Amino acid sequence: MLRFAPSPTGDMHIGNLRVAIFNYLVARQKGEKLLIRIEDTDKERNIEGKDREILDILNLFGIKYDKVVYQSSNFHIHQQMAKQLLEKEKSFVCFCDEEELNFQREKAKKEKRPYRYSGKCENITKEEAQKLIKEKKPFVVRIKKPSENIKFNDEIKGEFEFSPFEVDSFVILRADYTPTYNFACAIDDMIYDISLVIRGEDHLSNTPKQIHIRNSLGYDKEIKYAHLPIILNEEGKKLSKRENHASVRWLLEEGFLPQAIANYLILLGNSFEKEVFTLEEAVKFFDLKKISKAPAKFDMEKLKFLNKEHMKKIENISEYLGYHPRYEELLKIFRDESSTLKEIKEKFDKVFEKSDDKEYEQEREILKKEILEHPLEEEYDDFKKRLMKNTSLKGKKLFMSLRELLINQKHGAEIKDLYKAMKPYLKEIITKR
Repeated sequence: MLRFAPSPTGDMHIGNLRVAIFNYLVARQKGEKLLIRIEDTDKERNIEGKDREILDILNLFGIKYDKVVYQSSNFHIHQQMAKQLLEKEKSFVCFCDEEELNFQREKAKKEKRPYRYSGKCENITKEEAQKLIKEKKPFVVRIKKPSENIKFNDEIKGEFEFSPFEVDSFVILRADYTPTYNFACAIDDMIYDISLVIRGEDHLSNTPKQIHIRNSLGYDKEIKYAHLPIILNEEGKKLSKRENHASVRWLLEEGFLPQAIANYLILLGNSFEKEVFTLEEAVKFFDLKKISKAPAKFDMEKLKFLNKEHMKKIENISEYLGYHPRYEELLKIFRDESSTLKEIKEKFDKVFEKSDDKEYEQEREILKKEILEHPLEEEYDDFKKRLMKNTSLKGKKLFMSLRELLINQKHGAEIKDLYKAMKPYLKEIITKR
């Protein structure tokens, strides 16, 4: 089984969506199930409703999953596993207070060395520990650091090796008996028989810790790992959560299609024979092991190009956008000159607004009077000839003012195409000008 494990602490980042998509593709390729595990152990940071929003986004993108679980529902199992490690003397209770630990952290910082736990409580006897617990002295549970290096092969990045010093004796159970991220994650991957973990490379340092937890519990089934390179912004820096286009919700609100966003995220760090494809098509040719090891730079122009290509595939654009079918041809014109659904809507909605542009105002009034007083010709050329003859307008004064009279914009599609599309309701539109 594969898993996508988001936290309900904010808007979904495109990096997280990329992880979800890759897990879905590989699960489909391997014929394995996909689990959605909501990692809600950090109660203070959880935002109500974000779990539902995550699932809605996955559904919108066509990412089918087999089961949804909440990590907090396994607290009792996490606690049992922590107790088991204590009984096996693979872990120990630590009574060091935050003031003492912060002092050690600051000292390490001043000495320009990485902070590691001192080991102060590791050799406390069971009797001493019981005495302190009875005295209601707060404590956490720490796992003992490994006795040898931890090695694993990353499906994308190759071989890694971490020393016991790098892994350290880290906390697995907090003072309130809730599990830390690494402990809950490692135990849940065991519980649900996860075979491959695909996630961002920001989790790379967590992997040896999670392997160490499972080793300490005697879990001997191999779990493979693939850490995806980070996404950079257009300046070449790590794409921050604070940047608008890092949010999946923002991209959707800006009028990017789910299929275009998915297409783009699959292309990041990859190269395929075809550039425009659907999620289902990608199942056939996606190869996790061929993803570039280097970070991938986010390119908004590339996303706009793909979005435009996917918009062309929408058969009934009026129905898709919620407009009357009579406007289908005009919406198609706007679609062909737009990069997002939002642009199409803005151009279309402007058609029905009253113009406040003073330039060519007089010319527009002349044209308006002429158009409303006579029947419309079948062909645009005949319509144009009549306007030129009866109004004596020509050049910019005719064509700029006519386009603005039609769509409330000075620039855009060919007037000939606009006339053909708008002829059934042209007088109705012009009346509002």
